[in-house]
Amino acid sequence: MKKAGIIMIIGSLLLLGLFKFPLWNIMLGAPQYPDPLGMDIYIEGIQGVEEFDIQNIDGLNHYIGMRPIPKVEDMWEFEVFPLVIGTMVALGVIIGLLGFLGKLSYKWFLGWFVLMSILGILGMYDFNLWLIDYGTNLDPKAIMKLENLDGTPMTYKPPLLGYQKMLNFDVDSWPGTGAYMIFLGMILTLVAFFVGKNESKKAV
Repeated sequence: MKKAGIIMIIGSLLLLGLFKFPLWNIMLGAPQYPDPLGMDIYIEGIQGVEEFDIQNIDGLNHYIGMRPIPKVEDMWEFEVFPLVIGTMVALGVIIGLLGFLGKLSYKWFLGWFVLMSILGILGMYDFNLWLIDYGTNLDPKAIMKLENLDGTPMTYKPPLLGYQKMLNFDVDSWPGTGAYMIFLGMILTLVAFFVGKNESKKAV
């Protein structure tokens, strides 16, 4: 299963892109901001798209009672996610190498894909919980207290994926380069499974 093993190794190594490129991106545009404000979410922290974007977003959020954008030390995810990704890369490379040497079944490639899919779903679920808490757990002493038409307090949860209108802001939330590298890497590991399956049949 030499070809399948090589594909598996390449697919796993693509996850290393998360240490360089953002996993997610959220942009906020409004008439008073011709150049939209944005933040890139990495597995090791959150950075502004431009130099002062985080500072400006925090300034806006202060008026409606939202907490400042969390720093690395404020979220356990920024410590755990790099360890998880590093472990999955190492595991994928080992499985690919052993597959290349014919020491294990191609089914291990599918096992890695399933495990990574589960971890990805859990990561998205955790990210959505953070967005809910961030957008709804507001300071009751905030300068601006806005309500919905039914009288309930307005929430400011950004969309997990896609576009949403929030007051006079247009908010877009989409995967970053790192997320696309994960997706491509996982597709390659799935390809490795089918290539390995085909190679095993030919070897019989």
